[in-house]
Amino acid sequence: MQELDQVRGQANLITRWESAVEDIGVALELGDADMEAEMERTLQEVVKELDNWELNQLLSGQYDNSPAILSVSAGAGGTDAADWALMLFRMYSRWAEQHGYKAELTDMSENDEAGIKGATLIITGPYAYGRLIAEKGTHRLVRISPFNAAGKRQTAFAGVDVIPELDQEINIEIDPKELRIDTFRSGGAGGQNVNKVETAIRITHLPTNTVVNCQNERSQLQNRETAMRVLKAKLYDRMVLEHAAKLEDIKGPQTDAAWGHQIRSYVFHPYSMVKDHRTGAETSQVQAVMDGELDVFIDAFLRARAKGELATAGATDEV
Repeated sequence: MQELDQVRGQANLITRWESAVEDIGVALELGDADMEAEMERTLQEVVKELDNWELNQLLSGQYDNSPAILSVSAGAGGTDAADWALMLFRMYSRWAEQHGYKAELTDMSENDEAGIKGATLIITGPYAYGRLIAEKGTHRLVRISPFNAAGKRQTAFAGVDVIPELDQEINIEIDPKELRIDTFRSGGAGGQNVNKVETAIRITHLPTNTVVNCQNERSQLQNRETAMRVLKAKLYDRMVLEHAAKLEDIKGPQTDAAWGHQIRSYVFHPYSMVKDHRTGAETSQVQAVMDGELDVFIDAFLRARAKGELATAGATDEV
C-alpha cells in the first residue's frame, strides 16, 4: 500500500505539471499581462517540485524511505557542548515540523547546569532516513559563550547519529536472557506519573553492551515497546556493519565529537556563517538554519554523494 501511494503520488505530480505547462503556454499565446504574475508563481512552484522530485530519485537505498532514529549527544566543550546539543535537538525538531514529519521523543538526558547530555528522536515521514543521513557526524559551534564570565569565544561540539528504524518484516531475534531491564522515574516537567512511579525504561543488551533508554511515554509498557524498537534497530545496524562492509553507508565510521571530525561548522562570532565541510555549501543565515532550514545542506550532500564528490569531514577554513 505504501508503494502504491508513492506511485499514485508521482502520477498526480506529472498530471499537475502537464496541466501547469499547458496553462502557461495558453497565457503566453494570449499575451495576457494580467496573468503574467500568476503564471510566474505557477512556474516557480513547478520548478521547485521538479527539483524535489529529482532529489528523491537519489534516494533509492534499501532504507532511505524508512523512519530515522536520530540521536544528539554533547561532545567536547563542557556546558557549551550540552547547550549546543539542545540547540541541535530543537533544530531537527523544527525541520521535521516544517516538512510535516512526525517527531517522537524517546529519551532525553538533561545536563546539570544547562542543555542536555543527549536526546533521541524517531522521525517519520517520506525519505526521512535518506535525507537525515546527511546530518550524521560531528557539528561544531563557535560563539561568545553565555557560560563564560569573561565573555570569551568558545568552541563546542555535538555528535549526531542517524540509523533507520527497521521494517516490521525484518525480524531480529533477541534472547530475553541477554537483556537487563531497569526501571526508574522519568525526569522533567509534566504528567501525573513523572517522578511518582517508575515508568521509564532502560534496556541493556548484555552481549554487545548496547543501552537504550525511553521515558517519554505515559506507561512503562509503552516505554518498553519503544525502547525495544530502538534496540532492534541498533542491533541490526551493528550486525550489518559486522557482516557486510559493503553496507557501510547505513552507519559510517564512528568519530569523536571533537576538533578535526566536524562535518559542519556553525559560526555565530566573529561573523555569521554555517558551512558544510563535505560539500562547501554555506549560508550566512545562521538563525534560519537553527530554526530548521537545513535543506540547502541536505540537498547539497545528496547531490555530491551521487556524483562521488563528498570531501573529507574536518576541514575548516573559517576560524
